[in-house]
Amino acid sequence: MKKLMATGVVPGVRDTGRQVFPLAALQRLQARPAADLTALGVAEVAVLRSDAPQRVEEPDREWIGFGIGLDQAQLLAALSGWWRCDPARVSTGAVLPVTVASFVVAVLTGIQEWEGDGAVGTAGRYRFPKARLAGYLTDLTVPANAADPTDPEDARLASLLLGTRLASVSGGPIAYVTTRPTTDTTVAEGE
Repeated sequence: MKKLMATGVVPGVRDTGRQVFPLAALQRLQARPAADLTALGVAEVAVLRSDAPQRVEEPDREWIGFGIGLDQAQLLAALSGWWRCDPARVSTGAVLPVTVASFVVAVLTGIQEWEGDGAVGTAGRYRFPKARLAGYLTDLTVPANAADPTDPEDARLASLLLGTRLASVSGGPIAYVTTRPTTDTTVAEGE
């Protein structure tokens, strides 16, 4: 919950010596549905696992991370790259959900082209210079797209993903999640 509070995406958080997470907000978050990735039509999608915004001294961006205090241009720059990843694998999904604490808070599209930093192998970092911010949230408890995408497919993807739960596991910022539902094995009663 600390990551969510640090991004500003949960209204009503108080910080008076200790942070207080509003009960109503917690109940709304618990009711958020899982992302329906089957609608994406691909076998796998990359997920950017973000943290609260942090200032950086880089020529093409001032910030990394997600936070409602960033404007759209800053947010797009902060989320569109310089990660260790397999860029071809990221672009295959055609969409990059951005999560904070397993909730989709932003959606990037236009990630079919990438640039590398020149390093070879697993040390290489990549960015997606033509990425578009299809959507982002300013209030996770009542998800509404704060962007105004002109592309109908961007709007569809944002409405499909924003505010949903999307669990992912990775040792870095990029995770890869299968979009096909797994088959559940029923546990026998009493086990």
